[in-house]
Amino acid sequence: MAFWSLDTSEPKRNFRFQVIFTGLQNGENQVWWAKKITKPNFTITETTHKYLNHTFYYPGRVEWQAITMTLVDPVFVSDDAKKGTVATLNRLMEYTGYKVPKNPNVLETQSKKKSAAAAGSTSAVGGLGAIEIIQFDANGTEVEKWILKNPFLKKISYGELDYENDELTAIEVELRYDWASCRTGGEGGEE
Repeated sequence: MAFWSLDTSEPKRNFRFQVIFTGLQNGENQVWWAKKITKPNFTITETTHKYLNHTFYYPGRVEWQAITMTLVDPVFVSDDAKKGTVATLNRLMEYTGYKVPKNPNVLETQSKKKSAAAAGSTSAVGGLGAIEIIQFDANGTEVEKWILKNPFLKKISYGELDYENDELTAIEVELRYDWASCRTGGEGGEE
């Protein structure tokens, strides 16, 4: 019997999701302007062993793939000129160690240590922290939660302007992470 004919089941819907950067502070950790995000995925490498005229295959390492997130770029009406998606992403880059070179004798660069330390920062934007992708059912109950561990910004594309296009301005962000864990059906346990 198919699931859609049962009144006790319902398919997951792509538009019921939420993205959270746990490192963002001041109650701004929910990235409500996230328009689209790919779920984590991985590949398993393989190794071969040849014996006589046979080839045997063995599983190798798990390699988690980078994910892409599309953000809408809202304009916040406030006195704080640093509000908005572009400003938030620029500050995240600074907190992970990137600084625009102003003095050629003082150079700083990004590192994994700085990216990880940024999550505990006391500044208005603390860093990425762990990234959570939560999927909900029709009642708003969590049915699936992915947690990206040790993420960092890999690529930011600030969009394209076009007089012939009346769509919302979108920003593409590519994120790399070490691994992801998944909880389903509101189950507890190790993240």
